Amino acid sequence: MTATAGVTATPGVTGTAGTPWTRCNEAPRLTTTVPREYVHRSSLAEVFLTGCDRLDDDTFHLTGQWPRAHTFFTSADGTSHDPVQAGETIRQAGLYLCHAVYGVPLGHNVLLWSLDFSTRPDRLRIGRSPSDLEMIATCTDFSWRGSRFSGFLEVDIHRGGELAATGTARFSCVAPATYRRLRGTRGQIGSTRPLDRRPPVPAASAGRLLPFDVVLSPGDRPGRWLLSPDLGHPILFEHANDHHPGMVLVEAARQAACGLHPPGTFSPTAVSTEFHHYAELDTPCWIEATPLSPTHAEVTGHQEGRTIFRSTVTGTHP
Repeated sequence: MTATAGVTATPGVTGTAGTPWTRCNEAPRLTTTVPREYVHRSSLAEVFLTGCDRLDDDTFHLTGQWPRAHTFFTSADGTSHDPVQAGETIRQAGLYLCHAVYGVPLGHNVLLWSLDFSTRPDRLRIGRSPSDLEMIATCTDFSWRGSRFSGFLEVDIHRGGELAATGTARFSCVAPATYRRLRGTRGQIGSTRPLDRRPPVPAASAGRLLPFDVVLSPGDRPGRWLLSPDLGHPILFEHANDHHPGMVLVEAARQAACGLHPPGTFSPTAVSTEFHHYAELDTPCWIEATPLSPTHAEVTGHQEGRTIFRSTVTGTHP
């Protein structure tokens, strides 16, 4: 009996149509996602990492996969992966390394201070199979200071042997008791009544296909919108939150940058964001966008007289 490629032949044991099959304990390491708890996801479908190997003390080789058809992280025309998916993948890489490698307890809360990512549009095109990813993650100053863990992460994302995206993230992790002190009464899910969602701007003006995915409502003047996502959105609010997640603010920035241009004429490729305060669910958060050049925009979020976040969005004109 001969073995087919990648299959170990076991004498006298065949599958359907006489094809040799591999016993489970004889197979190489099989592909699966990393535990969803390590990347703070509720659904396995939203876990984009599949494995990790340590290259040296603070450098890691990670693997991942983007599905061909994602309900949210897909371009409006359905031909490409959304660049914000690279940002979400970098976020997941940081969370995974914190929990699985550096010993941050799963109950700790993560404070995201910055998230930057830049993509190559030609490497985001959706092909005939899921997009397998190879990543190199470099961890700088990943360390404990008392009960607080913090660090700076750099990630290169390769697809098909070519660089598809790069990015960085700066964050800290705090114990639940510390988080409760930081958040006060607003840190208790259900303690405040979120604002009702207002009608969104037209999806095309936000660079989206579906109104359900739009997080902006019309403001009182051009270049100004109200942050008003659907709190039941299965991706943006994949699990319960006591505030607007950082990725919702990143999405608001890219949609606002698109809103400065006629529909379909601006395609974001990179977003660089600094987070200053939590965006509360029960108070209006205003999003303002200012063009810096034909391909760059500055977007800020303001709430209760404070700057919540500041983003620079870079794009192209198809």
